[in-house]
Amino acid sequence: MADRSGFMGGMYAVSEWISRFTIGNLLWALFNLPVGLLLLSLLNLQGIELAFYILAPLAIIIPFVFFPSTTALFAKAREWVRKDEKELAEKSFLQYYIENYRNSLFGGIIFVVFWIVLSADVYYFSTRNTLLMNAFLIMGILLFVWTINFFSVIVHYELNLKKVMKQSFLITVGSPLLFLTIVISSAIILYISLYIFPLLIPIVTGSLMAFLSFSAFYRLHLKIANKT
Repeated sequence: MADRSGFMGGMYAVSEWISRFTIGNLLWALFNLPVGLLLLSLLNLQGIELAFYILAPLAIIIPFVFFPSTTALFAKAREWVRKDEKELAEKSFLQYYIENYRNSLFGGIIFVVFWIVLSADVYYFSTRNTLLMNAFLIMGILLFVWTINFFSVIVHYELNLKKVMKQSFLITVGSPLLFLTIVISSAIILYISLYIFPLLIPIVTGSLMAFLSFSAFYRLHLKIANKT
């Protein structure tokens, strides 16, 4: 057995974590290839009037593709966070994808409707009422954190979809520290990935966001569990 202490042990641990993040993220990116291609097409549009022809299929595909694959990624992140807990059985990305598909799909449909309504409000008020537009943008941050917490709750608790939606919402509005942690960590990762090193997106961006978000959620879970 290889010596995992000292410098070599540290190097082994680092390489192991890099491997986890990279493999998980590449699988997530592969499952989301249709979404990625549509987003690239949206960015290359010459006129905003053509956006509907990409946004419509994108809104249809996201619940079927993005939400189940991101749930699977968060399930893997849950393994990484709880790696020292012996009772936790490891599963493959595909196993998590399949077993959580139904709830992820219907949860995705609900969230896509929320995002469509919110985006339409922001677009409508952007040229009519700046105050209301900013209010909806703030609501967008709330919806973003709720969406992230949805993934953490659905992979950690055995609940039906209604309870997952309710629990993730209560955690979102009831834990300011978790809220700020998710917003700040996600903002930093997305800024670096989008504006400095875009190559990180298929390699590590999703895995890193899932790991940090679930880590923060799990600390809250343990804190609540220790009080009961």
